[in-house]
Amino acid sequence: MKNKIDPPQINDRDSLQSQQIHTLTSKEEISQCLISDCLIEYQEAARVSFDKVIFRNVTVAESTLNAIELTDVIFENCDLSNVNFSDAFVHRTEFRNCKLTGTDFSRGRFQNVRMVDCIGDFASFRFGKFKGTAFANCRLVSSDYYQATLNHVEFSECEIDQVTLAGCKLKEIDLSDCSFSGLNVDIEDLAGCIISAEQAASFVGLMGLIIKTDPEL
Repeated sequence: MKNKIDPPQINDRDSLQSQQIHTLTSKEEISQCLISDCLIEYQEAARVSFDKVIFRNVTVAESTLNAIELTDVIFENCDLSNVNFSDAFVHRTEFRNCKLTGTDFSRGRFQNVRMVDCIGDFASFRFGKFKGTAFANCRLVSSDYYQATLNHVEFSECEIDQVTLAGCKLKEIDLSDCSFSGLNVDIEDLAGCIISAEQAASFVGLMGLIIKTDPEL
């Protein structure tokens, strides 16, 4: 059964005033606006807060925005690749068709978050705390969830080859419709993980087993 994830609470989205961002300062608060069609680069600021904001066709580059706070935020067609968002707090936020390649979300807290049709290869979620988060139709090759806490987390039709899930308790995590040839996991954390019959062979090597095929077939 799918978990209920609260969507961003942004009333009358069409009436949001457009705002351009040129520089960001630590502890700056930005709310109730549309930020679109722009490049934000070479920024270094901590604890910047965005509340009830839509980012559309925005690229953030060469920036460190650690401990960023995102509440009721939507990212549409944005490129956030390689941005440092470590220690982020992300609540009721959606990422739609975004590039998150190499993005650093390590030690982040995620609650009521959706990532849909995103590319997050090599993204880092190490030591993250997830509660009510859904990844749908995302490419997450070689992304890293080392020792993350995964509560009510969904991976639906995602490409998760070589994802690191070591140190993550995978009970009730359903990977059955995801594609992968191998995962980096700890055997003791696999109890209760939901996989398809076709995926079972990917875990055989972890258990020291060898599949013998019938040479006559």
